[in-house]
Parts: sequence; structure tokens; C-alpha cells
Amino acid sequence: MIKTRLWVLAAILTFCGSLVVQAQVMKAADLEKYAKQKYGDKWLDAAANLSSGLLLDKNQSLTYQQVVEVPDKTKQQLYVDLNYWATATFKDKQAITLNDKEAGCIIVSSTIDGIADHTGTVNRYVVSITPVIRLDIKDGRIRVTFTVQNYDILKAEDAGWIGGLFDNSDNRQSHQNVYSDGKRMKGDKTDRRLYDEQWEIAQHYPFVAKDPQKRTCAKALVMTHAYSNAIIDKVEEAVKHGIVGNEDDDW
Repeated sequence: MIKTRLWVLAAILTFCGSLVVQAQVMKAADLEKYAKQKYGDKWLDAAANLSSGLLLDKNQSLTYQQVVEVPDKTKQQLYVDLNYWATATFKDKQAITLNDKEAGCIIVSSTIDGIADHTGTVNRYVVSITPVIRLDIKDGRIRVTFTVQNYDILKAEDAGWIGGLFDNSDNRQSHQNVYSDGKRMKGDKTDRRLYDEQWEIAQHYPFVAKDPQKRTCAKALVMTHAYSNAIIDKVEEAVKHGIVGNEDDDW
């Protein structure tokens, strides 16, 4: 049982080592550092402070929206810039789910692995999200809409800080599954984007005060908020200054 638990921790740490496998926007360590610098290192307090300025949309999703003014560029130029950004950023070939030049709309959806993790009393949780990023384009401006409805949870049972206290021979067989739903057994290489549980953001802290997973959800909310800021900043940088800095007509 001890060996199994050690393997669980090693595997789950590997999952968390890189925040973004499909979306190369910011490394996990850099995003967490950014989040702590901006919102503080006490996740519960940070989430509570952020919640006062957050609104859930009509679908009970967490949505951020920003208009970026780019007066010196046409709709066609911005469309090319944003396609370049999306293709260079999201490595998942299915990430771009809508690409309509005439309508001036690009929609991207790609799973962000391990945006947060938390070791609780008994279990350990790794949180992933699949945001929907909508880019609406007009002459001289774009609108970025970033929406997340759920946290996708990878749960390692008995991997919490007192999990070892419950180890006994009678429980060995029941704990052979590394994760709660049995999708990933020890040594299994199944796609880690599968999840054990799905938590609706609107049903968890800080939108619900009495939440048994409040510490996990507090960090998940702050990191999701920080990631949305990073996405919007990267989009603005791409359309104003390019991705690599040499995307001009002087060649």
C-alpha cells in the first residue's frame, strides 16, 4: 500500500509539473508566482477577495470579457494575427473549434492540465479546466471572451496527508485503483485528460461558503483567474506587437 501511495504521489506530481501541455501560454510555476504576487499567497483570502468582483453568466459559468482596441489594423489583418496566435499557442490539433473569417469569429477550447492541486486530509486533488476562448473581430478591435463552467478533478484516494494512517491489509485490495473511478490503474497510461469528478464552479467556494472542497476550489479559482488574465494579455500582445516581433510587411 505504501508503494502504491508513493507511486500515486510521483505520478500526480508529474501531472502538475507542467501546467499547459496543449496550450503553451505560461508554465505552472510562473503562473503560480504571478498569482501570488498579484493576489497574495493565502488562497482562501485571495478567492474571497476576487469573488466580490466576479459575476457568473446566465449559464452559471465564470466568464471574463475584454475589448482590445487596435485602430491601425483591419479585420482581415487581425484575423490573420489571431489565427497565428491560436495555432502557435494551442498544440492540440482540435483546439480551434470554430474559424469563420466572414463572421470574424474564432473559438478555441483546449484542456489546461493541472491548473491547481491540493493535498487534503485524506485525498489529493488535481484540478484541470477546459476554457472556451472566443475571439470576435472587427476593423480596429477585437473582443476576447474567456469562459469556464467546471473544474475537472483527478482524485488520488488516500493520498492525503494522513492517508497512511489508514493502511492495513484488509484495505489493500480496495485501494488498488489509483483514482476513484478506476480509469487509471497503477502503470496505466490512459489519457490524463479524463477526470474522476466534475465540479460546477457555481456550486463551490467562494460562490458557496460552506464547501468541503473550499481549499482546493479557492486555489483553482485564483489560478483560473490568473490564467484568464494571461490569455487576454497574450492576445493583446499578439495583435499589437506580434508573437515573435517580426510580423510586418517590411521583408
